[in-house]
Amino acid sequence: METQRILVTGGAGFIGTNLVNELRSRGHEVVALDLLNNDRENYIRADTKNFRQLERVFDRSTFDYVYHLAAEYGRWNGEDYYENLWQTNVIGTKHMLHLQEKLKFRMIFFSSAEVYGDYHGTMSEDVMVNNPIKDTYQMNDYAISKWAGELMCLNSAAMFGTETVRVRPVNCYGPHEHYNPYRGFIPKFIYHALFNKPYTVFKGHKRIIDFVEDSCRTWANIVDNFIPGEVYNVGGRPEWEREIKDYSDLILKAVGRDDLLVTYEEAEPFTTKVKTMDFTKAVRDLRHAPKVSPDEGIKRTVEWMRAYYHQS
Repeated sequence: METQRILVTGGAGFIGTNLVNELRSRGHEVVALDLLNNDRENYIRADTKNFRQLERVFDRSTFDYVYHLAAEYGRWNGEDYYENLWQTNVIGTKHMLHLQEKLKFRMIFFSSAEVYGDYHGTMSEDVMVNNPIKDTYQMNDYAISKWAGELMCLNSAAMFGTETVRVRPVNCYGPHEHYNPYRGFIPKFIYHALFNKPYTVFKGHKRIIDFVEDSCRTWANIVDNFIPGEVYNVGGRPEWEREIKDYSDLILKAVGRDDLLVTYEEAEPFTTKVKTMDFTKAVRDLRHAPKVSPDEGIKRTVEWMRAYYHQS
């Protein structure tokens, strides 16, 4: 396998940290870029919504591939801090595309399965092509900003010949994901259980989750089979789909708590009840083969968070 020089924006974040580790384990020369000061090796501080800072990075270095993960995450985060969301997810992506048009590096753009909104049916990649946007019921600014990013990638490819692969992660979770109120339900439930704090579980919602190391192996494989213009759902095995309550039960068992912490409520508003995902393309092109079951992955995530937060 030929060594590539790769930049990972958002490289100090949850997925970025795991992806950088996976790419480096394969012998690639990888530089992480993120917003905050950091003492990691091969790390650059830059804010993707500031074009001058990004341009400075590319003036000093050349890259074969850019994994563009830098983003504001989550629908409620997008409501409370919509200025940050739109500036980072849309303006930041536009900055990256301007540089790509000039420098011609290949890019992997991280979108989200949220782009499917409340589509009723199997969420295969062509849903967004074959259905009018109004029929997919995108219910939050986060989803809309990610779809805008995808459209900008497609427009840049048509106008300037840029080469980009888009990926749509599906409930990725695991080590290096720190708690904050806007994260996904897995780290939120674990954090609350560790600190014996109450939390709410909404009934009637089903999800497939995917352990981050499994996802990162698949995303790293894109370098070996880069097909410009393609888009891939990446998530866990369909047979692992469970009620969110079932995941909560696994977490409580792994932490050693009972469900007296939990308040059960009816379906959460503005949230898709069931997401039935199709991962056929990722299996075909990227050798996507999740190995870590929800039971094992949750245990490993609890162990990491317990150590990180010094909870015995």
